[in-house]
Amino acid sequence: MTNRFSRRDVLKTSAATVAASVFASPLKAAPPEASPITPALIEAAKKEGKLTFYTAMDLTFAQHLGKAFETKYPGIAVRVERNGAERIFTRIAQEYGSRIHAVDVVNTADQAHCIIWTRNGWLAPYLPEEVAKYYDKGYYNPDALHITTRVLVSPFGYNTNLVKAEDAPKSFADLLDPKWAGKMVKAHPAYSGTIMNATFQIARDIGWDYFEKLAKQRVMQVQSATDTPKKVSLGERAVMVDGAGYLVIRYKEDGQPLDIIYPTEGTPLASGPSVLFKGAPNPNAGRLFQNWMHSREAQQFLVDWARQYSAHGQTKEKPSVRQLRDIKLMKEDPAAIVKEADAIKKRYAQIFKV
Repeated sequence: MTNRFSRRDVLKTSAATVAASVFASPLKAAPPEASPITPALIEAAKKEGKLTFYTAMDLTFAQHLGKAFETKYPGIAVRVERNGAERIFTRIAQEYGSRIHAVDVVNTADQAHCIIWTRNGWLAPYLPEEVAKYYDKGYYNPDALHITTRVLVSPFGYNTNLVKAEDAPKSFADLLDPKWAGKMVKAHPAYSGTIMNATFQIARDIGWDYFEKLAKQRVMQVQSATDTPKKVSLGERAVMVDGAGYLVIRYKEDGQPLDIIYPTEGTPLASGPSVLFKGAPNPNAGRLFQNWMHSREAQQFLVDWARQYSAHGQTKEKPSVRQLRDIKLMKEDPAAIVKEADAIKKRYAQIFKV
């Protein structure tokens, strides 16, 4: 599960393949003006007729999102390519290292990727009108190079057929109880951006020695944050240590035997930003998709269907779902992950022997 293309490799590659990085120029361009969706943009996008979207979203939702866009704008096909955020990061580095510009829009689950892409000069500024109007400025880059498309939490989940609510673990400390040995599942930071953030935050706030103790509990290791809820839903494990909280909510609403727990020490958090690439082969279709994806229409679809949190100020969450402001959250630190990601993957692999 190790990532063969490190962040250090990406930075080295960028120096060789990008003619001018953001650090090479003494002048900084003014942020772009907010852009509405106009008939001219729609027409230009239809002439291109397609766009490619790399995403760390779960595949089912990503495909639904693409289909909703195609219905809204007939004649523009969305090619969805889903993978873990860390794998997407590696793929783009390899493509750009080979001067292959295949992707238009990317959604990741790791803000650290945007820091590196920005340094490399690979991103195109674009500010959708509704982002300027309805998003808190903390949810988008001042230069409009990336926008938070979804806010992800990585809580516990448990199978209600296997575990009674009163017996379910309430804290990270509870997971070290011998009764959970061989009954837990956890995702891997070398594959998932959500889990990279979760692993970093747990190690920072609780300590790496916690993972060393957890490894003795014979924890099943899977790749994606979307895999852990599936394993618990199927009864292959009783408890998930981390993963896609939104899938626990969705599965529970569908009648599957799952419930969610927000650990007392704090729940790991990961923002999922989206970007446009300067080398996009379909720049107008990319702009239209980026604009629509951050509109109230698409963001409400994300809330209602995907059960994820939105940064759009006009979306409405179901009363049955705990509001983000009511969850004790750990704090993101994308800049620290840029520096530490490779070391995190290596140390994690050594501890869990994966």
